[in-house]
Amino acid sequence: MTRPYRSVLYIPAARERAMEKARDLAADAIIFDLEDAVSPEEKPRARVLLAEVLKGWDFGARARIVRVNGLETSWGAEDLAAFAGHPGVDAVLVPKVNAAADLDAVAAQATAPLWAMIETAKGCLNAGAIAAHPRLEGMVMGTNDLARELGARFRPDRLPLMAGLGAAVLAAKAEGKVIMDGVYNAFRDEEGLRAECEQGRDMGLDGKTLIHPAQLLIANEVFAPSDEDLDLARRQIDAFAEAQLRGEGVAVVDGKIVENLHIVTAKAMLTKAAQIAAMT
Repeated sequence: MTRPYRSVLYIPAARERAMEKARDLAADAIIFDLEDAVSPEEKPRARVLLAEVLKGWDFGARARIVRVNGLETSWGAEDLAAFAGHPGVDAVLVPKVNAAADLDAVAAQATAPLWAMIETAKGCLNAGAIAAHPRLEGMVMGTNDLARELGARFRPDRLPLMAGLGAAVLAAKAEGKVIMDGVYNAFRDEEGLRAECEQGRDMGLDGKTLIHPAQLLIANEVFAPSDEDLDLARRQIDAFAEAQLRGEGVAVVDGKIVENLHIVTAKAMLTKAAQIAAMT
C-alpha cells in the first residue's frame, strides 16, 4: 500500500452537491457510486454528471474510485466505457465479485486499476484467487450484502461475519492488496462506530468505508497511528539498533522482547504517519 486508506467515503454519483462538498472533506478516498446509491432511472444522468465532475473538479490528494454497475446489468458496459480509462479515475470498483473470472471480464475492457467488492459467500470463499488477480489493487467488504446472503443477524461483535472478513483479510495481506472494512449503518452512533473501527483495525483491515461525513473523524483517528504508537515505534527502533551495535539480536523495551519483525512493523507505522501528514 503506497498511501493511507483510513477513510473511504461513498458519495452517490447523482448528487452534484454532495460531490462538491466532498472536495473539502477529510476522506482519504472517495467512492463515487453509480450502483446501489443511484436509482435505475437516474443512472444514465449520473454517469454523464460524474464524467464531467471527474474531468473538471480537483479532489486534491483523495483517491477517486468509481463503483460501476455490474456487467450483467444494462448499465455496466456504458459505465465501463465512460470510466475505465477516464483520466480523473484512480480505480474502478467492481460490485459483487464472486471469482477472479469476474475481474477478467472487466479487465478486458478497462485500463484503470481494479478494486473488488467482496459481498457474497462465493466472493469470500474465492478471496484468495480474487486478491491474486494481476489487475487488482484493493478489496472492499460489502458487509450488508454479505449479512443478507448469509441470513445473519446484527451483532455488535460481528461474529456471524468473522469467517468472511477473516478470509478476505488473509487473502489481501497475502497478495499485498488494500482491504477495506464494510460500512457502519448507524451514522449517529459514534460509540458503535468507534468500536467497529477498532475491531477492523485490530484484525488488519486498512480502513473503513463510510456512508456519512460525520463518520470521518473517528475512522481517521482509529486507523492512524496514535502518538503513543509512534513513540513506542521510535523507541523500539532505537533500542534494536543499540542492541545490534552490541552484537545482540534482540532488545528489550518496556519489559518486552523486540526482534527484527517488530522493527519492520515499527518502520511501517512511521511511514504511514508520514504519508498521513503529507496528505493533510
